[in-house]
Amino acid sequence: MFSAFHHFPPQMAKSILCDAVRSKQGIAIFEITQRHPLVILPMCFSPFLVMLSIPFVKPFRWRRLFWTYVIPVIPFAFMFDTIVSCLRTYSPLELRALTEEITGGDTYCWDIGLQSLNDPTIGITYLIGYPVSEKQVA
Repeated sequence: MFSAFHHFPPQMAKSILCDAVRSKQGIAIFEITQRHPLVILPMCFSPFLVMLSIPFVKPFRWRRLFWTYVIPVIPFAFMFDTIVSCLRTYSPLELRALTEEITGGDTYCWDIGLQSLNDPTIGITYLIGYPVSEKQVA
């Protein structure tokens, strides 16, 4: 799951992880958004990027130009959505807490962390879980 897990409230997020454990399936979650000022601040400038890119979106629609330049709903809706996504993204600590509450979660190997990009505090948050075989437990 890439850049979608933040859409689920904690109880539903936990339910998704529980389902993976119950069905003994691996799960991988990656989030590029993050609750960090250096990630959120550039989102405030996203309306300008939307305004620059809209003329190149295919197929061309006149109404898209209207909602971008005359009444700039699209750029500001995009900015709102990206900022809210950043604010809702689970931190590695929150993901760890979700996995600790799962019944049977101890039979899983959970790799949770932040793969940094250029700055050690900014990166891609990830959770990878997979069942531990009985050989690995021993």
